[in-house]
Amino acid sequence: MPLKKIQIRPGVNRENTRYTTEGGWYETDKVRFRQGSPEKIGGWERFSTNTYLGVCRSLWNWVTLSAKNLLGVGTNLKFYIEQGGLYKDITPIRLTTAAGDVTFAAVNGDATLTVTDTAHGAIAGDYVTFSGAVSLGGNITAVVLNQEYAIATIVDDDNYTIEAKDTSGATVLANASDTGNGGASVVGAYQINTGQSYAVPLIGWGGGAYGLGPWGLGTITANYIRLWSQGNFGEDLVFAPRGGALFYWDATNGTSTRGVYVKDITVSTTAAGDVTFAAVNGDATLTVTDTAHGAIVGQLVTFSGAVSLGGNITAAVLNHQYEIATVIDANSYTVEATDSDGTPVLANASDVGNGGASVVGAYQGLNVPQVLNVTLVSDIYRFAFCFGCNEIYTTTLDPMLIRWSAQEDLSEWTPTALNQAGSLRLSQGSEIITALQARQELFVITNSAVYGLQYLGAPEVWGAQLLGTNISIAGQNAAIFAGNTLFWMGKDKFYMYDGTVKPLVCNIRKYIFTDFNNEQYEQVYAGLNEGFHEIWWFYCSSSATTNDRYAVYNYVENIWYYGTLARTAWLDSGLRDYPIAATYSNNLVYHELGNDDNETDSTLPIEAYVTSSEFDLDDGHQFNFITRMLPDVTFVGSTTPSPSISMTLSPMDNSGSGYKSPLSEGGNSSASVTRSATVPIEEFTGQVYIRVRGRQMAIKVASTAEGVAWQLGSPRFDMRPDGRRG
Repeated sequence: MPLKKIQIRPGVNRENTRYTTEGGWYETDKVRFRQGSPEKIGGWERFSTNTYLGVCRSLWNWVTLSAKNLLGVGTNLKFYIEQGGLYKDITPIRLTTAAGDVTFAAVNGDATLTVTDTAHGAIAGDYVTFSGAVSLGGNITAVVLNQEYAIATIVDDDNYTIEAKDTSGATVLANASDTGNGGASVVGAYQINTGQSYAVPLIGWGGGAYGLGPWGLGTITANYIRLWSQGNFGEDLVFAPRGGALFYWDATNGTSTRGVYVKDITVSTTAAGDVTFAAVNGDATLTVTDTAHGAIVGQLVTFSGAVSLGGNITAAVLNHQYEIATVIDANSYTVEATDSDGTPVLANASDVGNGGASVVGAYQGLNVPQVLNVTLVSDIYRFAFCFGCNEIYTTTLDPMLIRWSAQEDLSEWTPTALNQAGSLRLSQGSEIITALQARQELFVITNSAVYGLQYLGAPEVWGAQLLGTNISIAGQNAAIFAGNTLFWMGKDKFYMYDGTVKPLVCNIRKYIFTDFNNEQYEQVYAGLNEGFHEIWWFYCSSSATTNDRYAVYNYVENIWYYGTLARTAWLDSGLRDYPIAATYSNNLVYHELGNDDNETDSTLPIEAYVTSSEFDLDDGHQFNFITRMLPDVTFVGSTTPSPSISMTLSPMDNSGSGYKSPLSEGGNSSASVTRSATVPIEEFTGQVYIRVRGRQMAIKVASTAEGVAWQLGSPRFDMRPDGRRG
């Protein structure tokens, strides 16, 4: 009989039964479709043997003016810059103590050290670096103490514990001689507070606001995970954790320096002696004189070089950062005297000096947002944006407020007639979730609406246009801009904006959202794989608290497919040769490189498969018997000398009977398909002999060996009618 060609539609459809979706594919893992044909995806290979701490939730690639190719890596514990396979820690410092504020206490035979530091502000898991310590007298030497530690437990507001270690990380036990406290010169440098790696539900009484949820049960809330946003201000990096402050890293200082608070960036510095102080007995208010200071209320200023005024207002009180309380006139303003911990200090009758002739005032940024959810730098006009942030002169986060800096000035955020700094508040929704750069506008997505933000010029500067409402979005990293279209994952469907906001037709929607951990929406990460016209969404299945699944939309061929893969972040950068992804092995990998899994030291095969929906053999009315198959498989790109796949035919008596076991009829439904010949145009396979009988059938193509690349064409079957009885 003539051979029958089997041609199956590209993409996967899980919205109906296997038989209803006849002529298509139903299951897949680590398989994509190229011009209609299924093929195994490319492999991945780690950057280097180096690793980072925490779970990565942010990747950002750029090149400096000195041609350094840098990659920002934000985790729940730290922020790094990767260069040449090395991860450089640039996590900003939240607090540096005065010498002597930190002391240690050890217990004989125990590695646990109790650290005392009044009002330390740390949480368990935070990182602190000690310096200036001396030996406690025994095993706990200065070398043991003077290094970075992760805080183990919080005892109270003034005490916490760490686990003593040597420089290799090995535990060090104190002995009976460790009776010291580290000396009077210990300094603690605390990095910004760490965040969660995944959302932790709070269930039961006290979980959530009063009155929410059934009586006695409370409601489910979440301890939100650490997410980062970032952008380039020239060659420098602007970055922020969700719910945190705005930070800045100067590329000219190199990766050995940490990021700093934008509010601490110095915009002007006086000459020595230009600043003087005047105190009033019994008052903490200091009058500062600085001719033509140009400062405003709320601006930060750091003094140095001052000497004591003679009484309580010592040099230590004067020489630190202050917020300007009031502006008296163009030449003077006031600050409220405090010690280094922020405790008010009242002047006494002896405070009659002016600080001396060497005082220098360094004025910092103007009303820089102190707390925000998302930051972005506009590509064309060079404005820095904060989405969901505090209003000027407040510290309370407004989740719907947008503020932007003066053009080309990261440190100036106070709107004046001479700059274009400004703000606006969106009305649709209760929280801005994310913002993305498009070609001529910014997209801003709240939890219920989509806005377009366009540059209008002075005096409005930026204006918002409502693009669509009644939408949802899974999380901050769930949206992507590709092919001049905005795509994002919602909480029960996918959306797109191409001039109109509308649901994206998805043939695997039911499969995804009926097996989804709704408590982990924030982990969703959308990534572009432009080389294959794909958008990948990584998410948690219902039984997982880490990303273990992916869904792919091919926006050129308008098809969907899915699979299993543990990735926490993704970046398709034209500045590197391959797409970049973050793994749970605390390292980064290049994707579409090779054919295998090289995430760790050991090379592992990538197990890939695709299974068709059920289709009729001939007209499906009578049984057919298949004796021969021409697979039509190419192994182009394989690195093993004898690549192979398995093809399994699963016959059925009818669409509800279940798959038959051909062995019961003395047949064989599975065949190993190997490369049998090489011709100038392509590599192909010959025929295989099988014995399969049924009315309907499904095909599965799978590979499990290393070094295999394959693409399925149009298989053909040699079959004949075999009666109507079942």
